[in-house]
Amino acid sequence: MSIYDHPVQALDGSDADLHDYQDQVALVVNVASKCGLTPQYEGLEKLQETYGDKGFTVLGFPCNQFLGQEPGSNDEIATFCSTTYGVTFPMFDKIEVNGEGQHPLYAELTQVEDADGAAGDVQWNFEKFLVAPGGQVTRFRPGVEPEDPAIVSAIEANLPA
Repeated sequence: MSIYDHPVQALDGSDADLHDYQDQVALVVNVASKCGLTPQYEGLEKLQETYGDKGFTVLGFPCNQFLGQEPGSNDEIATFCSTTYGVTFPMFDKIEVNGEGQHPLYAELTQVEDADGAAGDVQWNFEKFLVAPGGQVTRFRPGVEPEDPAIVSAIEANLPA
């Protein structure tokens, strides 16, 4: 099974299909509105603006598993993202990224090791998984800023020709 085969819903509750992004570089991020890392939305949106027309997209998955830092409804999350950070990248339904209720997408993503060779649970909000066309995944922990050279170079190296 490919990561694109997992069923997801858009933030507005409609069905979405990750296959729509399989020919792009996608940065899958578990996001939260009330976290110390929430300003990373700004960097994520800058990546979207810079590379969005070159075969790249951010895919945001709200998650309330880390100290309840994403308590809002999908409508509240959508309003926050658009009015506070001008988010234009796709946002999906709130999910669980760890534990018993872990979404199947994250069950697969969390098997990927980070730069230190550690796989397993998402550590916190804003953990990033860069998915290249074809499905190869590179994992970046929450403290790695969206515009970090490691992420930017991985995006640029994997953009479709």
